[in-house]
Amino acid sequence: MTIDRRKGSGPTTRTTKSTGSDKVVGGISHVVLALWAIVVILPMLWTLLGSFKTTTEIFKSPFGLPADWNFNNYVSAWVDNNFGGMFVNTIIVVGCALILVMVLGAMCAYVLARFQIPGGRVVYYLMLAGLTFPPFLAIVPLFFILQSMQLLNTLPGLIITYVAFALPFTVFFLFSFFKSLPYEIQEAAYVDGASEWRTFFQVMLPMARPGMAAVAIMNFLGLWNQFILPISLNTNKDNYVLSQGMASYASSAGYALDFGQMFAAVMITIIPVLIVYVLFQRQLQGSVSQGTSK
Repeated sequence: MTIDRRKGSGPTTRTTKSTGSDKVVGGISHVVLALWAIVVILPMLWTLLGSFKTTTEIFKSPFGLPADWNFNNYVSAWVDNNFGGMFVNTIIVVGCALILVMVLGAMCAYVLARFQIPGGRVVYYLMLAGLTFPPFLAIVPLFFILQSMQLLNTLPGLIITYVAFALPFTVFFLFSFFKSLPYEIQEAAYVDGASEWRTFFQVMLPMARPGMAAVAIMNFLGLWNQFILPISLNTNKDNYVLSQGMASYASSAGYALDFGQMFAAVMITIIPVLIVYVLFQRQLQGSVSQGTSK
């Protein structure tokens, strides 16, 4: 590394010279990333092409282009196999669960990070312990709890379960954001006569917006792709979500499975996730880096 400190040259500038080992590491990293991108993109591209083909075309020419580009498979999957209804159920469950977990998680993280309350550290460590608890171990207790509450096989029961499992991660992620916010701003709000609720919602919460955006995106991805909870706690076909609808469709069709419709159903399931990630990937990357640096 060389430092340029010539007189009258303005601010100090630094230039870094790349060594041979740095170039080798960079080249290997790019090759590995390129291979990983191919591994991820090719199956998705194959599924996309297959969604426009018939089953005969898929087996005859798996990697060829469709003979006729039409949306018949999508229409059949959406209407005939009720993926439209399951899509709506998924939007309701994930949307409501996401709103609840963000509000409750932000409140909990704010209190644990900004106030000295009896047992606050214990609550925080219990939240961390919740991150290590596998969902499949809670299936049996959850089954009987929801049954006693008359929420088994219902969308509200699924929403409550989603919130319970997403809350520990939300609190853990937002804790560092609220902890790093300056106390002077909070005290200034108190001096101006703001209540605790107003200070939280109008002052502190907007300042933690990067963290809120990041954890909301990650929660959305996790809740949208949730499988073990709905497949175990939601056996009413009218309340199926997309993940269990896909499994039910593939298992019920057996050897008579229409692979074109199945690929179309897969694309219906993953397209919303891709759209959300593409739109908010910069916000997600920036928020994560900001949270870890703090």
